[in-house]
Amino acid sequence: MAEGEAASKGAERRILGEAGLNNGKSSLPNGPRQSPACPECGSRRAWKDGLRHPRGRGRPIQRFLCRSCGYRFSEPNVELDISSQVLKRSQSHYNLAHNVVAGLDPPLKEPVDDLPLLGREDVAPHKSTAVEQSLNTLRPTFKRRICADEKKSAKNSATVGQTVKRVRSMAAAEPKTHRTAAGDIDAGNVKGFLFNFAWWLKKQGYADSTIRTYSRYLSMLKNHGADLHDPESVKEVIARLRWAEATKSIAINSYTKILESWGESWTPPKVRVTRKIPFIPQEKEIDQLISGARKKMACFLQLLKETGMRSGEAWRLKWIYIDFERRTITLNEPEKSGKPRVFKVRSTLISMLKNLQQTEERVFTGKLHIFRRTYRNYRKRLAQKLQNPRLRRITFHTIRHWKATMEYSRTKDILHVQQLLGHRDIKTTMIYTHLVQFEGDEFHSATAETVAEAEKLIAAGFEYVCTYNDVMIFRKRK
Repeated sequence: MAEGEAASKGAERRILGEAGLNNGKSSLPNGPRQSPACPECGSRRAWKDGLRHPRGRGRPIQRFLCRSCGYRFSEPNVELDISSQVLKRSQSHYNLAHNVVAGLDPPLKEPVDDLPLLGREDVAPHKSTAVEQSLNTLRPTFKRRICADEKKSAKNSATVGQTVKRVRSMAAAEPKTHRTAAGDIDAGNVKGFLFNFAWWLKKQGYADSTIRTYSRYLSMLKNHGADLHDPESVKEVIARLRWAEATKSIAINSYTKILESWGESWTPPKVRVTRKIPFIPQEKEIDQLISGARKKMACFLQLLKETGMRSGEAWRLKWIYIDFERRTITLNEPEKSGKPRVFKVRSTLISMLKNLQQTEERVFTGKLHIFRRTYRNYRKRLAQKLQNPRLRRITFHTIRHWKATMEYSRTKDILHVQQLLGHRDIKTTMIYTHLVQFEGDEFHSATAETVAEAEKLIAAGFEYVCTYNDVMIFRKRK
C-alpha cells in the first residue's frame, strides 16, 4: 500500500513538474531571458515598468513599457495549451482530491489571441471572468490566473472616460432655465441664464468685452449670495461687500442690464465714483518697452504711441486702411460710437508695419486678451531687468493717456484732442488739461519765406502763428 501511494505521488510530481505547475511556479527554459513581446506591435523592445501586486493572488507581476509603441502591459503568464488536453480524475490508489491535467508533455506557450481562454494580462482593471474562476478551482496550489482579453477596453478606457465627462459637461452647459411671468429663473443653473443674457446683449449690439464684464459681475453677485430676481437682495449684497465705488458702479450697471432684458426696472443704490487722475509715463519709458519687445508687439505699441487709438481699435486695423506712400492710417472701425479718424504717422511706424507678414486681412491676428496677457508678462520681466517699477503701470490705455497729454501740451486745442481721441463727451477730454504743466510762456521765434524753410521749422517742433508781409512766423516753447 505504501509503495502504491509513493508511486502515485511520484507520478503526480512528474506530471506537474513537466507541466510547469509545480508549487504554482512557472518553469522557464534555460538560456538568457528575453523581454516579452508587446501585445500591441509584437516588438520585444520593452522596459521594465514596476511591479503590480494583486490582492491575494501570489507573487507580484512584472509590468513592461514598449519602447516602440508606448503600450503598457504585464508579464505574460506561462499557460497550458488546454485546447488539446482533457481534464480527468486520477485513477491511482492515492486520491488527489482535485483535477489534474492529463498528458505527459503539455507544451508551454505564450498567450495566443485566437484562443478564447488564453488571454493575456495588461494594465487593465484585471477583472476575473467566469472561465478564470472555474480554472482556478482545479487545485488550490496552482495560483494560476487566466484573464480574458481586455486589450481594447484597457486601451480605450481613458478615451471613454473623457467622452463621458464631455457629454456630462455638454448636458450641464445646455440651457435648461425658463423665464416666468415674474422674471424668475432656475437657481440651479446659473450658466444657463447667463448664456441667455449674454446672447441678448449680443443681439443688442454690445461688444464682446462688455458682455464678458457684465456676465462676470453678475456671476460674482450670485456667488456672494444675491438672489438675482430680487433687487433688494442684490442691494444688500452690494452694500455688504467692501468693493471700490467704481467696482460697485459696474455691478449696478450689470444688474440694470439684466433687468432690462427681462423688461423690468429697479431703483439702483447711489455710488460716488471719483475719477482718478491717470498715470502718465515718460516718453523714454514707452520707448524702452518698444525697443525691448518683439516685432509684433513693438509695432503694436508704436501704433498706440503715434495714433492714440484704443487697443481694440488698433487690434482690428486692416491692411487696406494703411497708405504706405502717404504715411496715413485710416480708422474706419472706431469703438464706443467714436468718429472715423485719419492719422499722419512717422516713417518709423511705416517701416515696422512693412516688416510684418501681410497674409491676413487684419494687421494683428489672434485674441486680444491673450496678447494683453503676453504683454503683461513681458512688461514684468523688463521692469525687473531695468529696475524700474513704473514700467509695470504702463498699460495699452496708459499710452493713449500719454498721447492725449502730449497733444494738448503741443497744440493747446482741446477740440483737436477730442477729435484725435474720438471722445463723445468733451468732459472726458478736459481731464487731460490738468495733466499738462507748463514751464512758462517764453517762446523761440523763427520765420520762413519759402515752403522748404517752413517744413524744416515744423519738423523741428515750431508752430505756425501767422503770416506778415509774405513772411511766415513760427514759435516754439522754451
